[in-house]
Amino acid sequence: MANPKNNAPVRRREPITDTQLLMTITICIFVCMYVLALLIWGGGFKKPQMIFDILNDNAFLIIVSCGLTIVMITGSIDISVGGVTALVAMVGVMILNGNLSLYNGLITALGLSESWRIVFALITALLIGLAFGTVQGFLIAHLQIQPFIITLAGMFFARGMITIVSVDPQKATQNLMDILQKRIEIPWLGSVNKRGVLIPAKMEIGVVVALVIVVLVFFLLRKTKLGRSFYAVGGNQQSALMLGVNVRRSRFMAHLISGLLSGIAGFVFMMHTGAGNATNATAAEMNAIASSIIGGTLLTGGVGNVVGTFFGVLTLNTIKSIVTTSGLRDPWWQSITTGAMLCFFILLQSVVLMRKNRKNGKK
Repeated sequence: MANPKNNAPVRRREPITDTQLLMTITICIFVCMYVLALLIWGGGFKKPQMIFDILNDNAFLIIVSCGLTIVMITGSIDISVGGVTALVAMVGVMILNGNLSLYNGLITALGLSESWRIVFALITALLIGLAFGTVQGFLIAHLQIQPFIITLAGMFFARGMITIVSVDPQKATQNLMDILQKRIEIPWLGSVNKRGVLIPAKMEIGVVVALVIVVLVFFLLRKTKLGRSFYAVGGNQQSALMLGVNVRRSRFMAHLISGLLSGIAGFVFMMHTGAGNATNATAAEMNAIASSIIGGTLLTGGVGNVVGTFFGVLTLNTIKSIVTTSGLRDPWWQSITTGAMLCFFILLQSVVLMRKNRKNGKK
């Protein structure tokens, strides 16, 4: 009599994808790097607040990097995100300060309280982000203009608009910033100071927003038809067309989402700093691209994961913290280490993918 166990179908283990492989490498490197920092430097790295400080300072960068990851997966690029973030922050601060007569008249006419300025600032942030995303997405997807040229123009336009809106730096009113800058206390992740007093870890509201966006973008890319179309377009546009994917719509939606997330990032940046300045979010687009690449997103498109991008932001800024802790406080040392780390990850990705493709070819 035949043994039924022998007739059972054998499940073949699916090979790990390039996206999963590169994301895993990034997470492992971040963990090893942080453990090494704990062993060598100790100090602040022993406190959970160090991680929360990195998240608090870079919540806006996480959001911007999520948008860049989507765009880069489609094989495109968006270097306007830093300018849009800065523009939104400046406009938001001016709305909170009551420097824009349109909102002052609206609040007076409707008999609203001053706290409603926060709502108007958020709505305006979303509209500005959507406007940039819509225009740039249309020009890139439907008129087939090079993404680098269009988004470069968008960056210059956004930076120029900041000085038109306000020449002088702006500081938001304290009463409204007290609402926006309330921190969430986490006692069980706190640390005890020299006097034996427990100091709870503190996390800004912007970090919660950033984490929610990471989760939403993850499900968008992994679980929806639109997310799968981004990978298809980035992998091979001709093949995507043959499979029935609307390439123009996919590229347009990628830039639209990137613009929207830039608007949200600008509002989160304003929540963190409470200031509007023409120099806000300087080099944010470069840091976002670097974080995406470190997280395993390829500039050629078709490969990327927003979880890897999240750890890419953590890795990039942990390196900066290590450099500062080492006593190298001059800003160019951070630039040098960032450039070196970026080259290292690009080289590592190339070697890993080359070996994997060669191994698959032999099979």
